[in-house]
Amino acid sequence: MIRTIVSEELPVGEKFEIRKNIIAGGASEKRFCVVTGTHGDELEGQYVCFELARRLNSHRLLNSHRLPNGIDCLNGTVELYPALNPLGVDSITRGFPGFDLDMNRIFPGEVNGHLIENTAYKIVQDLRGADMVLDIHSSNIFLQEVMQVRVNVQNAQMLVPFAKMLNTDFIWIHDAVTVLQSTLAHSLNAIGTKTLVVEMGIGMRITREYGDRLVDGIFTMLASLGMWTGETPAGVSEPIVSSDGEVFFMNAETSGIIIPEVSHSSYIKKGERLCRIVEPFEGKVLQDVLSPVDGFLFTMRTFPIVYEGSLIARIYKHGVPQNAPLCSPHSSQDARLKK
Repeated sequence: MIRTIVSEELPVGEKFEIRKNIIAGGASEKRFCVVTGTHGDELEGQYVCFELARRLNSHRLLNSHRLPNGIDCLNGTVELYPALNPLGVDSITRGFPGFDLDMNRIFPGEVNGHLIENTAYKIVQDLRGADMVLDIHSSNIFLQEVMQVRVNVQNAQMLVPFAKMLNTDFIWIHDAVTVLQSTLAHSLNAIGTKTLVVEMGIGMRITREYGDRLVDGIFTMLASLGMWTGETPAGVSEPIVSSDGEVFFMNAETSGIIIPEVSHSSYIKKGERLCRIVEPFEGKVLQDVLSPVDGFLFTMRTFPIVYEGSLIARIYKHGVPQNAPLCSPHSSQDARLKK
Protein backbone atom coordinates (compact mmCIF):
# COMPACT_ATOMS: atom_id res chain seq x y z
CA MET A 1 0.00 0.00 0.00
CA ILE A 2 1.39 3.39 -1.04
CA ARG A 3 0.76 6.26 1.35
CA THR A 4 1.68 9.94 0.96
CA ILE A 5 3.22 11.43 4.12
CA VAL A 6 4.02 14.90 2.73
CA SER A 7 2.16 16.75 -0.02
CA GLU A 8 2.80 20.44 -0.68
CA GLU A 9 1.96 22.75 -3.59
CA LEU A 10 4.88 24.12 -5.60
CA PRO A 11 4.82 27.60 -7.17
CA VAL A 12 3.91 26.60 -10.75
CA GLY A 13 1.14 24.12 -10.10
CA GLU A 14 3.28 21.06 -9.40
CA LYS A 15 3.28 19.08 -6.15
CA PHE A 16 6.08 18.07 -3.82
CA GLU A 17 5.33 14.65 -2.36
CA ILE A 18 7.07 12.09 -0.18
CA ARG A 19 5.54 8.63 -0.25
CA LYS A 20 6.14 5.33 1.48
CA ASN A 21 5.30 1.74 0.61
CA ILE A 22 3.67 -0.19 3.48
CA ILE A 23 4.10 -3.96 3.27
CA ALA A 24 2.07 -5.67 5.99
CA GLY A 25 1.57 -9.26 7.06
CA GLY A 26 0.40 -11.12 10.14
CA ALA A 27 -1.18 -9.62 13.22
CA SER A 28 1.85 -8.01 14.87
CA GLU A 29 1.94 -4.21 15.24
CA LYS A 30 5.74 -4.11 15.00
CA ARG A 31 7.19 -1.71 12.41
CA PHE A 32 10.51 -1.84 10.58
CA CYS A 33 11.28 1.24 8.46
CA VAL A 34 13.89 1.74 5.74
CA VAL A 35 14.59 5.35 4.74
CA THR A 36 16.94 6.59 2.05
CA GLY A 37 17.33 9.36 -0.51
CA THR A 38 17.87 12.09 2.09
CA HIS A 39 20.79 13.16 -0.08
CA GLY A 40 19.74 13.10 -3.72
CA ASP A 41 23.12 11.94 -5.04
CA GLU A 42 23.19 8.84 -2.81
CA LEU A 43 21.48 6.04 -4.67
CA GLU A 44 22.59 2.80 -3.00
CA GLY A 45 19.39 2.72 -0.95
CA GLN A 46 17.23 2.67 -4.08
CA TYR A 47 18.37 -0.85 -4.86
CA VAL A 48 17.91 -1.95 -1.25
CA CYS A 49 14.29 -0.77 -1.28
CA PHE A 50 13.66 -2.52 -4.59
CA GLU A 51 15.20 -5.82 -3.51
CA LEU A 52 13.55 -5.82 -0.08
CA ALA A 53 10.12 -5.13 -1.61
CA ARG A 54 10.70 -7.78 -4.27
CA ARG A 55 11.60 -10.46 -1.74
CA LEU A 56 8.76 -9.58 0.62
CA ASN A 57 6.18 -9.63 -2.16
CA SER A 58 7.40 -12.80 -3.83
CA HIS A 59 6.15 -16.35 -3.45
CA ARG A 60 8.06 -19.41 -4.58
CA LEU A 61 6.15 -21.95 -6.65
CA LEU A 62 6.81 -25.69 -6.51
CA ASN A 63 4.47 -28.23 -8.12
CA SER A 64 1.75 -25.56 -8.26
CA HIS A 65 1.82 -25.17 -4.47
CA ARG A 66 2.75 -21.83 -2.97
CA LEU A 67 5.47 -22.15 -0.36
CA PRO A 68 5.44 -19.64 2.51
CA ASN A 69 8.52 -17.54 1.85
CA GLY A 70 7.17 -14.10 1.04
CA ILE A 71 4.44 -12.01 2.58
CA ASP A 72 3.10 -15.13 4.34
CA CYS A 73 6.21 -15.13 6.54
CA LEU A 74 5.98 -11.47 7.54
CA ASN A 75 4.47 -10.71 10.93
CA GLY A 76 4.33 -6.95 11.16
CA THR A 77 4.86 -3.98 8.86
CA VAL A 78 7.85 -3.06 6.72
CA GLU A 79 7.71 0.53 5.54
CA LEU A 80 9.94 1.71 2.67
CA TYR A 81 10.74 5.40 2.10
CA PRO A 82 12.85 5.39 -1.10
CA ALA A 83 13.23 9.17 -1.40
CA LEU A 84 13.02 11.56 1.55
CA ASN A 85 14.37 14.21 -0.84
CA PRO A 86 12.59 13.30 -4.11
CA LEU A 87 13.53 16.53 -5.92
CA GLY A 88 17.16 15.88 -5.04
CA VAL A 89 16.98 12.27 -6.29
CA ASP A 90 15.28 13.38 -9.51
CA SER A 91 18.04 15.92 -10.19
CA ILE A 92 20.92 13.92 -8.60
CA THR A 93 21.50 16.84 -6.25
CA ARG A 94 22.82 16.26 -2.73
CA GLY A 95 20.83 19.01 -1.06
CA PHE A 96 17.26 20.16 -1.53
CA PRO A 97 17.01 21.97 -4.89
CA GLY A 98 16.03 25.62 -4.67
CA PHE A 99 16.77 25.90 -0.95
CA ASP A 100 20.51 25.08 -0.91
CA LEU A 101 19.92 23.00 2.22
CA ASP A 102 21.26 19.65 3.37
CA MET A 103 18.14 17.87 4.60
CA ASN A 104 20.14 15.83 7.10
CA ARG A 105 21.13 19.01 8.93
CA ILE A 106 17.65 20.33 9.76
CA PHE A 107 15.99 17.51 11.71
CA PRO A 108 13.82 17.24 13.78
CA GLY A 109 12.31 20.08 11.77
CA GLU A 110 9.69 22.62 12.72
CA VAL A 111 5.92 22.30 12.40
CA ASN A 112 5.58 26.00 11.56
CA GLY A 113 8.81 26.25 9.56
CA HIS A 114 9.37 26.70 5.85
CA LEU A 115 8.75 23.85 3.40
CA ILE A 116 11.87 21.81 4.23
CA GLU A 117 11.68 22.35 8.00
CA ASN A 118 8.02 21.31 7.98
CA THR A 119 8.86 18.30 5.79
CA ALA A 120 11.57 17.20 8.23
CA TYR A 121 9.07 17.53 11.10
CA LYS A 122 6.48 15.36 9.29
CA ILE A 123 9.10 12.69 8.48
CA VAL A 124 10.11 12.41 12.14
CA GLN A 125 6.51 12.21 13.28
CA ASP A 126 5.73 9.51 10.72
CA LEU A 127 8.72 7.39 11.78
CA ARG A 128 8.20 7.91 15.50
CA GLY A 129 7.46 4.72 17.40
CA ALA A 130 8.92 2.26 14.87
CA ASP A 131 10.69 -0.74 16.36
CA MET A 132 13.70 -0.05 14.14
CA VAL A 133 14.62 2.50 11.47
CA LEU A 134 17.41 1.91 8.97
CA ASP A 135 18.77 5.15 7.47
CA ILE A 136 20.75 4.23 4.34
CA HIS A 137 23.40 6.53 2.86
CA SER A 138 26.11 6.30 0.20
CA SER A 139 29.40 8.07 -0.19
CA ASN A 140 29.94 11.12 -2.31
CA ILE A 141 31.45 10.79 -5.80
CA PHE A 142 35.01 11.19 -4.47
CA LEU A 143 35.29 8.36 -1.94
CA GLN A 144 34.54 4.67 -1.70
CA GLU A 145 33.26 3.16 1.56
CA VAL A 146 33.04 -0.40 2.75
CA MET A 147 29.63 -1.47 3.92
CA GLN A 148 29.41 -0.11 7.46
CA VAL A 149 27.06 0.92 10.25
CA ARG A 150 27.75 4.23 11.98
CA VAL A 151 26.64 4.50 15.58
CA ASN A 152 27.02 7.48 17.88
CA VAL A 153 28.87 6.71 21.08
CA GLN A 154 25.86 7.91 23.11
CA ASN A 155 23.71 5.08 21.71
CA ALA A 156 26.37 2.41 21.17
CA GLN A 157 25.39 0.09 24.03
CA MET A 158 21.80 -0.08 22.79
CA LEU A 159 22.44 -0.17 19.03
CA VAL A 160 25.62 -2.17 18.42
CA PRO A 161 23.93 -5.58 19.07
CA PHE A 162 21.45 -4.74 16.30
CA ALA A 163 24.16 -3.36 14.01
CA LYS A 164 25.99 -6.70 14.18
CA MET A 165 23.02 -8.40 12.49
CA LEU A 166 23.21 -6.36 9.28
CA ASN A 167 25.91 -8.34 7.44
CA THR A 168 28.28 -5.38 7.15
CA ASP A 169 32.08 -5.19 7.26
CA PHE A 170 32.55 -2.50 9.89
CA ILE A 171 30.79 -0.74 12.76
CA TRP A 172 32.15 2.74 13.33
CA ILE A 173 31.32 4.09 16.79
CA HIS A 174 31.89 7.83 16.52
CA ASP A 175 31.16 11.09 18.29
CA ALA A 176 30.16 13.59 15.60
CA VAL A 177 29.17 16.39 17.95
CA THR A 178 29.15 19.16 15.34
CA VAL A 179 26.24 17.79 13.29
CA LEU A 180 24.85 15.23 15.71
CA GLN A 181 21.71 16.98 16.85
CA SER A 182 20.48 17.92 13.36
CA THR A 183 20.52 14.47 11.76
CA LEU A 184 17.54 12.20 11.28
CA ALA A 185 19.18 9.34 13.18
CA HIS A 186 19.97 11.44 16.25
CA SER A 187 16.52 13.04 16.26
CA LEU A 188 14.82 9.64 16.19
CA ASN A 189 17.13 8.03 18.76
CA ALA A 190 16.54 11.04 21.02
CA ILE A 191 12.79 10.31 21.11
CA GLY A 192 13.28 6.58 21.71
CA THR A 193 12.97 5.30 18.12
CA LYS A 194 15.98 3.07 17.52
CA THR A 195 17.78 4.13 14.32
CA LEU A 196 20.89 2.78 12.61
CA VAL A 197 22.84 4.59 9.88
CA VAL A 198 24.28 2.46 7.08
CA GLU A 199 26.99 3.91 4.82
CA MET A 200 28.21 2.07 1.75
CA GLY A 201 29.43 2.36 -1.79
CA ILE A 202 29.87 5.53 -3.81
CA GLY A 203 27.77 8.54 -4.77
CA MET A 204 25.65 8.40 -7.92
CA ARG A 205 26.21 4.64 -8.26
CA ILE A 206 24.67 1.37 -7.07
CA THR A 207 26.85 -1.43 -5.70
CA ARG A 208 24.60 -4.44 -6.09
CA GLU A 209 26.81 -6.70 -3.97
CA TYR A 210 26.41 -4.37 -0.98
CA GLY A 211 22.68 -4.05 -1.51
CA ASP A 212 22.16 -7.81 -1.62
CA ARG A 213 24.24 -8.31 1.51
CA LEU A 214 22.35 -5.62 3.40
CA VAL A 215 18.97 -7.10 2.45
CA ASP A 216 20.18 -10.47 3.77
CA GLY A 217 21.11 -8.70 7.00
CA ILE A 218 17.71 -7.02 7.16
CA PHE A 219 15.96 -10.40 7.07
CA THR A 220 18.21 -11.59 9.88
CA MET A 221 17.18 -8.55 11.91
CA LEU A 222 13.49 -9.01 11.07
CA ALA A 223 13.73 -12.58 12.35
CA SER A 224 15.36 -11.39 15.60
CA LEU A 225 12.52 -8.88 16.06
CA GLY A 226 9.95 -11.65 15.66
CA MET A 227 8.76 -10.21 12.35
CA TRP A 228 9.97 -12.91 9.96
CA THR A 229 9.45 -16.67 9.99
CA GLY A 230 10.79 -17.48 6.52
CA GLU A 231 14.25 -18.32 5.30
CA THR A 232 17.19 -16.31 6.57
CA PRO A 233 20.82 -16.33 5.40
CA ALA A 234 22.94 -19.19 6.71
CA GLY A 235 25.20 -16.66 8.41
CA VAL A 236 26.04 -12.98 8.42
CA SER A 237 29.51 -11.52 8.37
CA GLU A 238 31.12 -10.67 11.70
CA PRO A 239 31.90 -6.95 11.48
CA ILE A 240 34.93 -5.20 12.90
CA VAL A 241 33.82 -2.88 15.73
CA SER A 242 35.82 0.33 16.01
CA SER A 243 35.63 0.51 19.81
CA ASP A 244 38.67 -1.80 19.91
CA GLY A 245 40.98 0.59 18.05
CA GLU A 246 41.47 4.00 16.49
CA VAL A 247 40.54 5.57 13.14
CA PHE A 248 43.27 7.40 11.21
CA PHE A 249 42.44 10.04 8.59
CA MET A 250 44.84 10.41 5.65
CA ASN A 251 44.81 13.78 3.90
CA ALA A 252 46.72 15.04 0.87
CA GLU A 253 49.73 17.22 1.63
CA THR A 254 49.71 18.69 -1.86
CA SER A 255 47.46 19.13 -4.88
CA GLY A 256 47.73 16.80 -7.85
CA ILE A 257 46.55 13.52 -9.38
CA ILE A 258 46.36 10.38 -7.24
CA ILE A 259 47.44 6.97 -8.53
CA PRO A 260 46.00 4.30 -6.16
CA GLU A 261 48.22 1.34 -5.33
CA VAL A 262 46.20 -0.71 -2.84
CA SER A 263 42.89 -2.49 -2.76
CA HIS A 264 40.00 -0.88 -0.96
CA SER A 265 38.49 -2.84 1.96
CA SER A 266 41.71 -4.76 2.64
CA TYR A 267 44.14 -4.96 5.51
CA ILE A 268 47.33 -2.96 5.01
CA LYS A 269 50.66 -2.84 6.77
CA LYS A 270 52.42 0.14 8.33
CA GLY A 271 54.55 1.88 5.72
CA GLU A 272 52.61 0.44 2.79
CA ARG A 273 52.02 2.93 -0.01
CA LEU A 274 48.33 3.73 -0.46
CA CYS A 275 48.80 5.94 -3.50
CA ARG A 276 51.08 8.44 -5.14
CA ILE A 277 50.16 12.06 -5.78
CA VAL A 278 51.71 13.10 -9.09
CA GLU A 279 51.70 16.03 -11.47
CA PRO A 280 51.36 15.14 -15.16
CA PHE A 281 53.01 18.27 -16.59
CA GLU A 282 56.61 17.22 -15.84
CA GLY A 283 55.98 13.67 -14.65
CA LYS A 284 56.89 14.33 -11.01
CA VAL A 285 55.86 12.37 -7.93
CA LEU A 286 54.75 14.95 -5.39
CA GLN A 287 53.90 12.67 -2.45
CA ASP A 288 54.03 9.00 -1.53
CA VAL A 289 51.06 8.46 0.79
CA LEU A 290 52.14 5.79 3.29
CA SER A 291 50.02 4.06 5.89
CA PRO A 292 51.02 5.11 9.43
CA VAL A 293 49.64 1.88 10.96
CA ASP A 294 48.65 -1.71 10.40
CA GLY A 295 44.92 -1.66 9.84
CA PHE A 296 41.75 -2.01 7.79
CA LEU A 297 41.31 0.37 4.83
CA PHE A 298 37.60 1.19 4.98
CA THR A 299 37.53 4.48 3.05
CA MET A 300 39.56 5.17 -0.09
CA ARG A 301 39.51 8.06 -2.52
CA THR A 302 38.71 7.11 -6.11
CA PHE A 303 38.22 10.52 -7.71
CA PRO A 304 41.71 11.25 -9.06
CA ILE A 305 41.94 15.01 -8.53
CA VAL A 306 43.04 16.13 -5.05
CA TYR A 307 43.84 19.41 -3.40
CA GLU A 308 45.91 20.01 -0.32
CA GLY A 309 43.88 18.70 2.62
CA SER A 310 41.61 16.42 0.55
CA LEU A 311 40.63 13.22 2.32
CA ILE A 312 42.42 10.25 0.76
CA ALA A 313 41.69 7.38 3.12
CA ARG A 314 40.43 6.29 6.51
CA ILE A 315 42.21 3.42 8.22
CA TYR A 316 41.05 1.55 11.26
CA LYS A 317 44.11 0.66 13.33
CA HIS A 318 43.71 -2.99 14.11
CA GLY A 319 45.84 -6.10 14.28
CA VAL A 320 45.83 -7.99 11.00
CA PRO A 321 43.94 -11.31 11.41
CA GLN A 322 45.40 -14.52 10.06
CA ASN A 323 44.39 -15.17 6.44
CA ALA A 324 43.17 -11.55 6.10
CA PRO A 325 43.20 -10.17 2.52
CA LEU A 326 46.39 -8.12 2.52
CA CYS A 327 47.13 -5.53 -0.12
CA SER A 328 50.22 -6.25 -2.17
CA PRO A 329 52.58 -3.25 -2.28
CA HIS A 330 52.30 -1.30 -5.51
CA SER A 331 49.42 -3.42 -6.83
CA SER A 332 47.21 -0.99 -8.69
CA GLN A 333 43.50 -1.64 -9.00
CA ASP A 334 40.17 0.02 -9.42
CA ALA A 335 38.42 0.59 -6.10
CA ARG A 336 34.91 1.09 -4.59
CA LEU A 337 33.71 4.12 -2.26
CA LYS A 338 31.94 6.48 0.74
CA LYS A 339 29.82 9.41 2.13
